[in-house]
Amino acid sequence: MRPSGDGFDGSTDGDNDGDRDGRARSGRRRSAGRARRGRRPADTTPEDRTPAEWESAAKAACLRLLTLRPRTRRELADALARRGVPEDVSEDVLGRFAEVGLIDDATFAEQWVASRHRNAGMGRRALSVELSRKGVASEMISEAVGGLDADTEQATARRLVDRRLGAMSGVPPEVKARRLVAMLARKGYGPGLASQVVRAALADDAAGGAGDVLDEEYADALEALASEDSGDGGA
Repeated sequence: MRPSGDGFDGSTDGDNDGDRDGRARSGRRRSAGRARRGRRPADTTPEDRTPAEWESAAKAACLRLLTLRPRTRRELADALARRGVPEDVSEDVLGRFAEVGLIDDATFAEQWVASRHRNAGMGRRALSVELSRKGVASEMISEAVGGLDADTEQATARRLVDRRLGAMSGVPPEVKARRLVAMLARKGYGPGLASQVVRAALADDAAGGAGDVLDEEYADALEALASEDSGDGGA
């Protein structure tokens, strides 16, 4: 079996001296490569690492993670903790990353809000919860979510509703109303805004329908939504 790709040699039973010499040279080259890159031998435990080695490992881990996507300071701290990096080393490395702008929670929050609202249609409430889970400070969350104006949020909610309505042919109006409001709630839209948008969408849908019975059913659904809206205190 040839040496595996993860740095461990496979066992072989060949007796060719040239092959053995080649494997020996290859092993020396790998050892030298590890030494140049500052890697510890395979049998070294985390407890044997020096502070400088922990710092180097923490920096490398953070850079790898940030190459994949932007991350908050909390996300990186959690990742380093899972790798066993001492807390003092982690704080020192993250502090230096923040100083040079590699970590910026405020900018992360702004970009997260813009991206998640545009691509996933998430409302302010859901965006606030997501950012909080990522460890963004409350004042940064408020500022980032505040950049999403009410008109934009309402327009996005209406697009979500219209898209879903197109796949609800034959569904009773009151059922449509409940499902649409629930869908917006899951996306993080307040009950007041959700019912307002759904009422408008159902009214437009009814205007394009046919038959007095259908209009009466829509009227009942809209009336129920209006009652819920007045009882929840708005968005």
